[in-house]
Amino acid sequence: MTEAEVYTAEDLSLGHFLYALMSAFPLFFLPVFFSLVINISQTNVASQSLLATHLRWQRNSITGLMPLLIIGYFMPQLWLSIPVFTFALIWFSYRIFKGWLGLNDNLSMY
Repeated sequence: MTEAEVYTAEDLSLGHFLYALMSAFPLFFLPVFFSLVINISQTNVASQSLLATHLRWQRNSITGLMPLLIIGYFMPQLWLSIPVFTFALIWFSYRIFKGWLGLNDNLSMY
């Protein structure tokens, strides 16, 4: 095996921690906010690494959730806002589930 073929294990514990925070979203979305703050503060991660793709996936998931929640909040009637909230929560749960499984299987998200 040459030096170019040596695989260095990447520490993915930050990714697992952030997915765990995101999965606690029923707690008034505070863990999701903390996850986003920690995610944005990670500037020393190599841009093509596995962790970087998952950090990008998490940021896109959180920023995609916010407009859906805002739209649901400003819907004029409750019967219109409940389906939007339900869709947003199911979509966000799917993104967490798919991303965390991808991280466990060492799969890049992009």
